[in-house]
Amino acid sequence: METAAIKVREATAEDTSTLWAACFEAANWRGSEQFTRQQLMNDPELSHYVEGWPRPGDFGVVAVTGNGEGIGAAWCRTFAADDAGYGFVATDIPELTVGVVPGLRGAGTGTALMTALIALGRSRGLRGISLSVEDGNRARDLYERLGFVRVGRNGGSDTLLLKL
Repeated sequence: METAAIKVREATAEDTSTLWAACFEAANWRGSEQFTRQQLMNDPELSHYVEGWPRPGDFGVVAVTGNGEGIGAAWCRTFAADDAGYGFVATDIPELTVGVVPGLRGAGTGTALMTALIALGRSRGLRGISLSVEDGNRARDLYERLGFVRVGRNGGSDTLLLKL
């Protein structure tokens, strides 16, 4: 899928740095730096979204510019119940993480990433994809537009599920 000089393709092991950058943007969605890159990489509750990418069952997509620069990513990972992510629903429902560089938010990159990722999930025969979204995050509109529905609440965040 392509949007203006942006190409979305399946993520590989060589895209790990783009996933880390996207995870950083997702964690700091408010625009102010709540976490530094080092804090993100050293915090087990956050680093487990990327650490060891890709492991069996992981899948994702990256958005790259015409010169190959990674500008965003969306990926899914399953977690054990004792190492659950923020949007954990079940051990067989992968949890989605998505992040786009700030200058390109709201320009369709997130939609392109999510659409491609959902198609990959369907092609794998998954029963659903989950995520966590904090109150006030504008990305909630995108998630709901794509069919994600609230299935839980944890503090100031909702857990959303897209049934495939």
